[in-house]
Amino acid sequence: MHYKPTPHRTNQPQRKGSAPARLKSANWLLSQLPGLSEPDQAKLRSLNITTTHQLLKTAWTATAREALATQLNLHLQHVQKWVALADLARVPSVGCQYNGLLLHAGVATVERLAQLQAGQLHRQILKLQVTMMQRPDLCPNAGEIAHWIQQAKLLVVYERQP
Repeated sequence: MHYKPTPHRTNQPQRKGSAPARLKSANWLLSQLPGLSEPDQAKLRSLNITTTHQLLKTAWTATAREALATQLNLHLQHVQKWVALADLARVPSVGCQYNGLLLHAGVATVERLAQLQAGQLHRQILKLQVTMMQRPDLCPNAGEIAHWIQQAKLLVVYERQP
């Protein structure tokens, strides 16, 4: 899959008879990405990588992730985790608030998120919240999760267009 950042898209609602609205892929500062330490951020900054879009553009393929891990003198798993978090954060309603939760629930890509059923994912996340934090009240509701999935589908559809 080829990653293409899309700063020109808008989140405007679709007008009757017009082409489908295009969802803008969210871009975050790496300092907002959960689990990315300040020393690791500094290493990435030294390579002029300061945003999630820049990280994805640099490390989108497996070969590029391996090269980046070598360049940073880090385990490949660290880079893979950052790329997964950055990819999930592209979904505006997920962002850096819920990307870690999705990754812990076993969802590592926007493409995978787009394939899931909201009810099933909600149950999976609720179980995770109860098991890890004993806090079912912190679980996003099924409507929010359905919104994540809908936005993921829009991003996937746009990326497949020529």
